[in-house]
Amino acid sequence: MASQPVFAEEKNPRGIPKAPFVENIEAYLGGPDGSVEGPIQRFQDALAKYRYMDRSLTQRRASLEEKIPDIKKTLDMVELLRDRREGKEKASDEDDDLEDEEASTKTTTTFELNDTLYAEAELQDTDTVYLWLGANVMLSYKIPAAVTLLKSKLEAAEVSLSNTIEDLEFLREQITVMEVNTARVYNWDVKRRRERREETQRPVGGGNLD
Repeated sequence: MASQPVFAEEKNPRGIPKAPFVENIEAYLGGPDGSVEGPIQRFQDALAKYRYMDRSLTQRRASLEEKIPDIKKTLDMVELLRDRREGKEKASDEDDDLEDEEASTKTTTTFELNDTLYAEAELQDTDTVYLWLGANVMLSYKIPAAVTLLKSKLEAAEVSLSNTIEDLEFLREQITVMEVNTARVYNWDVKRRRERREETQRPVGGGNLD
């Protein structure tokens, strides 16, 4: 008899298969004499796959939860530079007699050199910023382009985090279902063995001794 599929055809939006709950164990095994070794092994293999995906997605979640605040901080800084620059241009247009000292006011800030070391810097009036894109790659962007890029990256990261959390919840439900399936098949086999053992030990009725 062909083995029963361990995964259902139904999947979640990211393609993770659902674990079907085995209601009728005897029918699933193919009858009262069905072997449990194969199904239990398939359940264990499925559990291993689910747990691997769970570990992978847990790491992804941690990475995104660390990455998103960094993107937000970078976006906030670039938007500050944009607003500061736009404010100066507007003031200059409204008042051509703006004093040079006021027009050249600089912004002082701190920036992170490493996890525990910060340095102070004076921000010059500029229309260009440099962004780290990962893998030791840094590119220059005009401020409007940088804002657009960072907003798109932030949105993508937040969607990815939401999907990852949803997938983790789905996975843990499937792990529970597969653990229950394994326990039920094992207990069904224990009960079957006990009943058969009792049948073989039951005394056969004898004739009348009178």
